[in-house]
Amino acid sequence: MAARQDSDDLAWDRSDELWEAAMKAARLPSTCRKIEAFAEKMFGKKVTLIPPLIIGGFNVLYPIQVEGLSTQGLVRIPCPSQPLFPEEKTFTEAATTAYISSQTQIPVPKIFYKGIDADIGPYMIIQDLGSRRGMGQPLESPRENPNDTPVLNPGLSDTKLHSLYVKMARCVLELAQPTFPRIGALAETDPGSYDVAGRPITLNMSNMAQISNIPTSIFPTEGTTYQTADQWFTSLAEMQLATLIFQHNDMISSEDDCRNKYVARQLFRRLAKQGRLSSFGFAEDDWSAQSTTQSVPTTLKAPDGSGNFRIWSDDFRPSNVMVDDNDQILGVIDWEFAYAGPTQFVLDSPWWLLLDVPEMWDNGIDDWASQYEIRLKTWISAMEEVEQSMGTEVILLSAYMRESWESGRFWLNYAARKSWAFDTIYWKYLDKRFFGERTEGSTAEGLWRSRVHLLSKEEQAAMEPLVQTKVEESKQRILIGWEDAEARRRLSSFLFE
Repeated sequence: MAARQDSDDLAWDRSDELWEAAMKAARLPSTCRKIEAFAEKMFGKKVTLIPPLIIGGFNVLYPIQVEGLSTQGLVRIPCPSQPLFPEEKTFTEAATTAYISSQTQIPVPKIFYKGIDADIGPYMIIQDLGSRRGMGQPLESPRENPNDTPVLNPGLSDTKLHSLYVKMARCVLELAQPTFPRIGALAETDPGSYDVAGRPITLNMSNMAQISNIPTSIFPTEGTTYQTADQWFTSLAEMQLATLIFQHNDMISSEDDCRNKYVARQLFRRLAKQGRLSSFGFAEDDWSAQSTTQSVPTTLKAPDGSGNFRIWSDDFRPSNVMVDDNDQILGVIDWEFAYAGPTQFVLDSPWWLLLDVPEMWDNGIDDWASQYEIRLKTWISAMEEVEQSMGTEVILLSAYMRESWESGRFWLNYAARKSWAFDTIYWKYLDKRFFGERTEGSTAEGLWRSRVHLLSKEEQAAMEPLVQTKVEESKQRILIGWEDAEARRRLSSFLFE
């Protein structure tokens, strides 16, 4: 089983075509003049566009100089046809950025203006931090091709790596301090006041819609918030199931591959609904096979499952931490996929210690885990140093992070957030920890056989019709447009509620 499962190539091709068309439009002289005119209207002063444009994964940024202002600005607009819920996302990001600015010591760009314009759509006009250099640059190996995926430079001295990790750890610890009563996106409810009032918009949701053609109607509805971590884990598990159901092309390689994916997702969802995922790997874990054998002793208590949530950002990583030439942090950018999430996420060590993700690592996920474990020691040392410097009132992450890796809790939370890494991680790192050793003779293709008996009768009965549907779908490479109600009914038919 490949570490990263395939997204829908047809959907990806369509996304690339839309992207190319959008970038051409974004660079047109007429578009640039329109942006200048818009910025002049907002500031009431002469504005000059300062090329080149900055093209991000989800946004286009137009650098501007405003007459009379000492710093430059950026007109930031969601890429047309690319982002999920662009208006909602823009206001959420603005609220999150403003909250972080007022409630933490993390530097972020100042927001001059935000809103929706009739001509250019949703926008933010923000401070230009004056650097295009992220923390990833001093951490990464030299790249001949800037389009290559960055990876951690193995030649960095321990002293240098520790120093850079300390800077990142300070941001992570600062971000972990504020707490919230619900899970969801932040909104500015009154000028200068912020509350959890919107649905979480995640990077995985964006990818599901963009490169797998998953109907957005199956996502949490606008305004949905969650009272408990278990509710959000259940929602994440249902989105994993939706990926299997709705991705028409490239989802399965065989009938048994489909059965593996189905059984893993149904079991993961059941554990979420039973409230077990939120306690896995903590002292309260009395249900997993791992806990009964005490093969990995856990001593730290699980966070409160309700009323005690913390900011989580799917896109917080070194490349979004802007630094100067001396590697001093100027500001942290790109909060569009941030929300008040389960504290369990915050208690894991960061996935980005090696810069690249485990499912895409050139030498395979096992080698990623081996290399990660080496760097984790440096990270925890850096976190401990930051914790000591910030005093006794902060939540202490280092011990939780160490235990998260040892218990496998790191892999649970990562899999919950990653549709195309889910299957390998579930079967390699989670299944035995949850349910114990599998029956002898279980091959990679037939892993499902050792666990299918754990499904309910209804879940078992639904498996073979789904397998045959996915096999038939694989014979015709098309993109399906689902009606909203039809898509919700289809997903509901596999939830058995």
